[in-house]
Parts: sequence; C-alpha cells; structure tokens
Amino acid sequence: MDFAINHICAPKLPLVDFIAMVGRLGVDKIEIRNDIPDVVNTVPAADVRAAAEGAGVEILSINALYPFNVWSGDLPARAEAMADYAAACGAKALVMCPLNDGTTVPFDNLVAALRAMAPILRERSLTGLVEPLGFPISSLRTKREAIAAIEAAEGKGVYRLLHDTFHHHLAGETEFFPEWTDLVHISGVTAPDVAVADMLDAHRVLVDGGDRLENVSQIQSLVKAGYRGPFAFEPFSKEVHELADPEAALRDSISFVRANAS
Repeated sequence: MDFAINHICAPKLPLVDFIAMVGRLGVDKIEIRNDIPDVVNTVPAADVRAAAEGAGVEILSINALYPFNVWSGDLPARAEAMADYAAACGAKALVMCPLNDGTTVPFDNLVAALRAMAPILRERSLTGLVEPLGFPISSLRTKREAIAAIEAAEGKGVYRLLHDTFHHHLAGETEFFPEWTDLVHISGVTAPDVAVADMLDAHRVLVDGGDRLENVSQIQSLVKAGYRGPFAFEPFSKEVHELADPEAALRDSISFVRANAS
C-alpha cells in the first residue's frame, strides 16, 4: 500500500523534523496545511520545496481552500495566493472543502465556483481535490453530487475527488468512485458512545482495531474497485496531537492498516 502523512498527524513538529519523521516511517509523500500547523503562512514556499526535494518527498497537496463553493468576498484572492504558493513549493494539488456551517449552497453556485477556480488551477498545472464533508451541516456531503457539479462545470480535466473515510461514513455513502479519486484520507473514531451524527473532527484518531468507521473495508472496497493512489493519515484529535511519540503511533497504525486492509 502507498501511504502519505498529513502534517496534522504531528502538528508540533517543524516542517523539517516532520519530513525526517516521515522518512523514518518509510513514507515518501506528505500533505502540508494552512491551519494545523499553518505552514503556508509561516514557511516560505522555496524553503518548503527545498526541504521536500532534499528528502526525496513528494508534496501531494495543500489542505485546504475553504469554503471553495462560496465564490465571493476574499475567496478568489485567497485561492490565487494559495495556488501560487502550491506551485512554488512543488505541491501537486489543492484540497477544496465546502461551506460547513448549516448554510445551503445552491448547486448552481457550486458549479459556478468550480468554473471560476478552474483557470487558476490550470494555469499553475495543479489539481483541485474536491472533498465533500459528511457532516449534517455541510453544504456538499456526497461524492456523487461533487462529480455532477464537476461535470456540469466541464472541469473533469482539472478536478478530482478526495475520498475521506470519516466523511464517507458520516454521509452514509455506499458508492465508491475510484476512477475519480486521486487521494484518500484515513482516520478512525474509537469513542464508543458518540452517535454517528454527532461525530466531529475532534473524535478522529489514528486507525486501529477499535475503529468504528470501517476504514479497513472502505480501503479494501476502493482497492478492489481499482484505486491505486495513496492513503493519507489525517487525525484531528488533540489526543493524537499531544502524543509524546507520534512516530511510534503512526508506525503502529501503518502496520495495522497494512496487515488488515492489504
């Protein structure tokens, strides 16, 4: 299996130390962020590129442009700035997340946003990774709707899907779209008492035997259907962020996934 590590797995580690840890884990792909930790706004793009190239590490994406489906206010300027940074640091893609505050965004607005963003991505040879969020308050919950919008925007050549196992489970999705998928985020929820509808990012930990999101079966379904891309670890729980030894925890989770989902 091809793994990647999102910087949110060890947000206390400076970028260079994070990349070194990734290498010791036998992984050569990473995702950087503009939130936790905010690499985009704190580390010059040239330094990010030099660190990654020096270690032989590929930067899959910057995570994330939000809310990409509300193309107004400062979003166009932020989108261009993030795309410029991605191109300069050597990232291959931008993760694009929809509005997630309970506000409905009409389908036509989603399509219009994809149309507006497409030339920004094309001019910089970047891919837009559309990530539906499965929360009940999300304005774009399913991958099927995302695909319909991409097709309506004539964006098939520039946009791909990001399948997140957490959001797939929350949305109650049963369909897999490996032919559309370029990246898969994996994280688990082990808290026994939280209802699916009440699951939050704060519940997302590294995948282990207590996982309630069916990561193993999701991974197997994707691979069986033809997906051959990377699986990126993306836990949001403070429990993970505060670990004294995130490297050991990641090594254990990688071993678990490889042993059970391969």
